[in-house]
Amino acid sequence: MRTKKLLLIQFLFFVKLSLSGQDLTQTIRGRVIDIDGKFPLIGATVNLNFGGISSSTFTDTNGSFKFEEIPIGRHNLKISYIGYESKTLPNLELTSGKEIVLEIQMLESLNKMNAVIVKANKNKGEVSNDMSLISSRSVTVDETQRYAGSFNDPARMVSSFAGVTANPEGNNDIVVRGNSPKYIQWRLEGIEIPNPNHFGDVGGTGGPISALNSNLLANSDFYTGAFSPEYGDVLSGIFDVKFRTGNNEKSEYAFGIGALGIDATFEGPFKKGYAGSYLFNYRYSSLALLDNLKLVDFGGIPKYQDGAFKIHLPTERIGSFSLFGLMGKSSITENYDFEDQVSLTGNTVFQSTTKAVFQLNNNLYTSGLRHIYSINKKSYVETMVSYSGSSINEDEKENLSGFILNMAGESLRDSSTNSYETYYTKIINSAFRTSIRFSSKVNQKHKIELGSKYILQANDFNEKYALQKAKPLFTSIDFKNNLWSIRNYAAWKFRLNEAITFVSGLHHFHVPLTGEHSVEPRISMRWSLKSGGTFNAGYGRHSTMENVSNYYAKVQNDAGGITEPNKDLLLLKANHLVLGYEKRFTQNLMGKLEVYYQGLDHLPVKNDPASYYSTINETEGFPNIALVSKGTGQNYGIEFTLERFFVNNFYYMFTSSVYQSKYKSLENVLRNTRYNGNYAFNALIGKEFVNLGRKRNITIGLNAKLFYVGARKIIPLLRDEQGNLKVDLENDRYYDASKAYEYGLDDVFQINTSASLKINKSKSTHEFAIDIINTNNSQARLYEYYDRNVEGNIEYGRPLSFLPNIVYRVHF
Repeated sequence: MRTKKLLLIQFLFFVKLSLSGQDLTQTIRGRVIDIDGKFPLIGATVNLNFGGISSSTFTDTNGSFKFEEIPIGRHNLKISYIGYESKTLPNLELTSGKEIVLEIQMLESLNKMNAVIVKANKNKGEVSNDMSLISSRSVTVDETQRYAGSFNDPARMVSSFAGVTANPEGNNDIVVRGNSPKYIQWRLEGIEIPNPNHFGDVGGTGGPISALNSNLLANSDFYTGAFSPEYGDVLSGIFDVKFRTGNNEKSEYAFGIGALGIDATFEGPFKKGYAGSYLFNYRYSSLALLDNLKLVDFGGIPKYQDGAFKIHLPTERIGSFSLFGLMGKSSITENYDFEDQVSLTGNTVFQSTTKAVFQLNNNLYTSGLRHIYSINKKSYVETMVSYSGSSINEDEKENLSGFILNMAGESLRDSSTNSYETYYTKIINSAFRTSIRFSSKVNQKHKIELGSKYILQANDFNEKYALQKAKPLFTSIDFKNNLWSIRNYAAWKFRLNEAITFVSGLHHFHVPLTGEHSVEPRISMRWSLKSGGTFNAGYGRHSTMENVSNYYAKVQNDAGGITEPNKDLLLLKANHLVLGYEKRFTQNLMGKLEVYYQGLDHLPVKNDPASYYSTINETEGFPNIALVSKGTGQNYGIEFTLERFFVNNFYYMFTSSVYQSKYKSLENVLRNTRYNGNYAFNALIGKEFVNLGRKRNITIGLNAKLFYVGARKIIPLLRDEQGNLKVDLENDRYYDASKAYEYGLDDVFQINTSASLKINKSKSTHEFAIDIINTNNSQARLYEYYDRNVEGNIEYGRPLSFLPNIVYRVHF
């Protein structure tokens, strides 16, 4: 009887569609599985709703479902199954150029007799990892492409979230709750990876251009504190990026061209009837292409290319395999020159011209193999093997030419020319990682996870720089070694009832280099109230290694000898405590409040009781400083989010953060950290205008983002009591260390805007988009530095100027 009713509903559904005259259609299909055992759910009801019209179907023996010839537009999908919490996927955008293919994970209910009704959008923003209950947020592909100023870069997109700020200068650094961006952990498909950005610096996690292409991304997970037991070697935040699985029934293609590059994406099945698929993408710098073709002479332009892939290979008996990878290559050559005059004896001067050439080459690569095997309907084992690495080569040479002139400017002697090297760096990092995880749902209330990970890291570092011009370079870093570490964890999820869930566990981190065994307790709780509110709480002890270059820094002692004093540095550690409350005011309007405290200890600071220096103020690079693990710090604040979900072609979001980020070095003075902006506010709004044009196949999207962030703290230039510049050029002293990070310069107010035009054809979708960073061309002062060539000798770092990215894409 139930089947007959569904068939009748489907018949009426398609009759109504045919009467509407809508001829642009596409397919929505997917697979429904148990979140714990990873087995298919057979006979689950899948309901599709579009503009008041609905249709339903059941999943088959593989957990699969399929809706064909569905009109393009926004659709809502609801999945229900007896004994499981229902799930709603709202506002799925269906275009004529690409099918929607989903994998939907469902959680078993404590009430076994009925399908538990869950309100629409309840799962909005929830991460895929059900062991993470607090300070976490999903990052959808739709949001990455929609939010103004994101440039299709997930790292730029998350700066809209509460507690997260970006680098106004243009890099996509991620600053979480006042922590240095270098403590962000990037992951791909659940395994750690090196910095996934072009032109990344040593020890950094950001860059001007991401190597991650949104055409390959699935919904990803972002964490800002009190991490679940499985995560280790991280202090600030975690970005776990996921690649989607390619279409396993038909071949699909996408091509794009824009200011950031020309790219192509290919996906499809290996053969008919097999559920396996492939997904490939390649991108090449647009400016580099024009330069190579000699169409335009840019001079000193950034050149880059990247590629990524995912191959999905399911089997009937031995589980599912996934092979994935990410590669990037970038380079730039910059030329610059400057002039100088030095007075000599006898009323003569030496006029010099220095021409410098700086070259940077950067490479990154990651490849991994993931295997999931279901032991039974309650347990599975996941194993992973990966190899990843990065390399940076920097070289700077100067060519000095000079003339001896009299006071009238006449040449008295022929020019002399000297060429010499001023800087050289070669950094090669590679890592082999292997991990295993066992997950078992004991019953509806209890789930356990056990995991272990082994990391073998190979390092080859060499840095040299000139202490004096035309003299042999001083070697500040020179080592080649292998380091290994091991991490283990145990986690237990306990569902007291439908409303209250606990996750607790331990993480163990062993680092043979320092001889440490760090055992770190974690616990979190979620309590869902009948009124629609949810309380969250979490605590975690966390630790991470400093950049390996700090351990092997070469430091010159008072006797003139070279030592390596930092090999005894301990793990940086932090206690994270978070309390949160979330309230759904309506089905589509959510408010969220979180307060947090992070107590940091064992921070590396300069081994000098008069010094302010700590590595937590670094973004990248490696200083040649003797360090000790005796610094402390604290980050605390309150965050608020008000979000109207994208419904009826409209959304808005407001986020605010008020916070402090402090630290102490051996001088025992409580200072601001460099990243203590004190406050940050974001306002985002967007609207889509659909069914435009004679064929009703055009959609126009308009989006805007306004943000206001407090000034990062600086080390100011030396000044006298009247505030006049007083740098000591003879002794190379420019900055006033006694006032380190006491204040910043200007707060930053910036507006980002974007617009898109999408045209659906019978077999393809064409999209034109423009995304503009700093539409209002904010020129706030971010920091100051000495420049003898400008009036007053003070110059300022400023935000990235007005920058549009124009893109054309076609999917077919």
